[in-house]
Amino acid sequence: MNNILIPYFKETFDLSYFQAMLVQFAFFGSFFFGSLVYLLLSVRMGDPIAKIGYRNGMSLGLFMAGIGCTLFYPAAAFQSYGFFLGALFCLGLGVTLLQIAANPYAALLGSEETASSRLNLAQGVNSLGTVIGPLLGGYLIFRFFFDPTDTSSSVQIPYLVFASVFILLAILVFITPFPEYHRSDPPEKGLGVFRYPQLVIGAMAIFMSVGAEVATGSLLIDFFKLPEIAGLDNADASVYVSFFWGGLMTGRLLGAVLFSDAKSKSKILLTAVVILSALLVIFMVKGAHVTGIFALLMFVNLIAFRLGRSLPGRTTGIFSLHIIALLIIAFFTRGQVAMWSVIGVGLFASIMWSNIFTMAIRGLGKYTSQGSSLLIMAILGAALIPPIQGIVADNFGVQKSFMVILACHLFVCWYGFKGSNRLKVANP
Repeated sequence: MNNILIPYFKETFDLSYFQAMLVQFAFFGSFFFGSLVYLLLSVRMGDPIAKIGYRNGMSLGLFMAGIGCTLFYPAAAFQSYGFFLGALFCLGLGVTLLQIAANPYAALLGSEETASSRLNLAQGVNSLGTVIGPLLGGYLIFRFFFDPTDTSSSVQIPYLVFASVFILLAILVFITPFPEYHRSDPPEKGLGVFRYPQLVIGAMAIFMSVGAEVATGSLLIDFFKLPEIAGLDNADASVYVSFFWGGLMTGRLLGAVLFSDAKSKSKILLTAVVILSALLVIFMVKGAHVTGIFALLMFVNLIAFRLGRSLPGRTTGIFSLHIIALLIIAFFTRGQVAMWSVIGVGLFASIMWSNIFTMAIRGLGKYTSQGSSLLIMAILGAALIPPIQGIVADNFGVQKSFMVILACHLFVCWYGFKGSNRLKVANP
């Protein structure tokens, strides 16, 4: 939904690209702040999640996110951009706690070898929200609830609905019996977690990859509105933003299948189901022409998976190379070629978070939850890189601003091929 809020606030409050990108700064800046507080608490008192439990941690995070959504109502009443940013910060704090609890929980519930598959599955389901969000948000905010006499009120009812869903989910998680995970070693105090190169370098890779992913999605509507690219209006551009996030969802579901320990025949069948389901949805939304373009991108994506040989590091490097190539094409072309090159980035950005996260917490043992908070803290990249891209867009144009994303993936590419091989295992 932040990708819808950026052009919405830009027009409502007459903002520059840099000022509009403060939406991402407020939301993802809370990830850094919340994770820093969590890390300091774990250093002083031991891991808080180990004390309250993964389920309670997830429930509390969902509840806090619901409070953040509720604050959109008074923010719209006061017509204050600063109030909106404060509401986004609160929402982000809730999601931060949810991430700290949920990601290691998913990774620890099975073998370390298949942890990437489980996180890709979780992120794939999560991506369903990023597909529906632009479609639903674009319709609700730009059309259904849009009031030309009081444009800031268009977000009040949608975010009250989101708040209700968050709070209901918090209750559902709290009362649902989840499998319990018990470590044989106690949670560790102190800063020993920084001794592990896989974590430190992995945190830098998450900073770059998540920042690049969020920055790309943030300017898609403005990019698609350019006359030399597609000349779309806000609502129509929102549909193509969904294709970008749909690519992430499809890629993550494919990663869940291809990184799993399932038999070859099962992998082939599930891969076919994911691909055909995605193409069917696109065909129903936009017809045969758009479906054919997306099918071509998915074919290239499958080749990249094949070249990666189900190895998280190698696949991360290969996918980054494809992103770099697509961004170069988008930078030097116009029209449909440039538009679909940027949309295609979503397919190849899909497995970055899951692969990097699982490689970064390998062998951490008693430092796992503390390391998780450091990785969530690295989502600060999503707070800092979009405003940097906004500055470039203000001075050189939206299309040229995607070179910021390319620079981020140069580091991620190095990490995939080289940096991810650095491993130190914690003593039991």
